Amino acid sequence: MDLWALSDLCTPWCLHVVATLRVADHIAAGKTAIGDLAQAAGADRDALQRVLRHLAGKGVFEEPAPGRFALNEAARGLLEPGARLSLDLDGFGGRDYWDDLDANPRIAAEFDELMGPSGHGVPDPEVLLNPADWSGVQTVVDVGGGTGALLAEVLRARPAVQGILVDLPRTVAGSAEVFAAAGVSARATAAGQSFFDPLPPGGDVYMIKNVLGDWADAEAAALLSRCAEAARPSGRVVMLGGVNPGEKASPELLMLVLVSGKDRTLGEFRDLARGAGLEVTATGRQPSGRFVVECRPV
Repeated sequence: MDLWALSDLCTPWCLHVVATLRVADHIAAGKTAIGDLAQAAGADRDALQRVLRHLAGKGVFEEPAPGRFALNEAARGLLEPGARLSLDLDGFGGRDYWDDLDANPRIAAEFDELMGPSGHGVPDPEVLLNPADWSGVQTVVDVGGGTGALLAEVLRARPAVQGILVDLPRTVAGSAEVFAAAGVSARATAAGQSFFDPLPPGGDVYMIKNVLGDWADAEAAALLSRCAEAARPSGRVVMLGGVNPGEKASPELLMLVLVSGKDRTLGEFRDLARGAGLEVTATGRQPSGRFVVECRPV
């Protein structure tokens, strides 16, 4: 094993620099000569050329002619919202992750884009493990549902169901367009609030998709407690993501670095849920491969 390669600090910082300067976007827009590229990025020509040549040597970007750069498969990944969100040096580090989003509207918009259909494709509306269980559902509450992409698909697939979206005011402000595009505006409402505050009560299903892994145990338990309170006596809480069915949780460090979050095994989640007033009642994989955990208040 090459320990020097594992300790290379230049490459990750070069990636951060080109992501922050939107170099891949400028190349995609036709700025391929280093002079034009440096001017568009607001960067020093010589320094940017050295950064790009370093990355080209690592397989990110190409230099088909001296001083002219092009995207390759690896570099095109920098055009994705997720790459911009995680690599942008102007985005995070000085404040709490969520405070950073509030302080940076551009990056907050990219986060919402990443969480919406443009970042992950059209969401899968098959939320419950047993499709027959939908027959008793009248109201679905999407907790931390971003701009409402998943909720819109759930409502579009089930014309008799009402929906409530819960997320911060800045985020749910974009939900009206999403609901209108899906044709569900008449059946969808948005609650602009923290999900650590009391949630809209009386829902039949409380969905939590890709949210729990963003938080440490104390905050995750507080979120689950709010869901349990709102879902009582007969609602259910459905986890979509953040729980691993195996004996080991994912070693992914991004959520740890950004927000002190973590992936959890099913056993760890059972303990966390029980302390929050929830009991796991069903687990399984859907046809899409997504692992789902359903809970009931106790």
